[in-house]
Amino acid sequence: MTAERAGVNPEIHVELLWFADCPNHEDARRLLHEVLDQRGIPVTVEDIDATDPAVAEQLRFPGSPTIRVNGQDVAPGFVDPGDYAPRCRIYWTKAGPRGLPERAWIEAALEAAAEVVRPSPGEALRRE
Repeated sequence: MTAERAGVNPEIHVELLWFADCPNHEDARRLLHEVLDQRGIPVTVEDIDATDPAVAEQLRFPGSPTIRVNGQDVAPGFVDPGDYAPRCRIYWTKAGPRGLPERAWIEAALEAAAEVVRPSPGEALRRE
């Protein structure tokens, strides 16, 4: 399922991966969309149910919820566990272990992606 947003920037790809029994995936979806709305970043969110073990393996799903921006996990220092069974994920945040990534991590990942696709002032002038 894909959530469309007005004026979508096709160069920023956001994925929300989750599995059906995860108690945190709805909160992660809400947090992600809050950040996108507050920051005014127009992207499409690919909402992916990784409940099926084959899907989880194919997508290298480290647990639910997972948010990726341009293929990169939003968690700083993320290390791929190499095990992709559908399961809940624990994030090691400043406040301790939590079931959601920190808002600041999502913001930083989106801002970094936006910087990569934002043309420099000289490029913008050459295009006009």
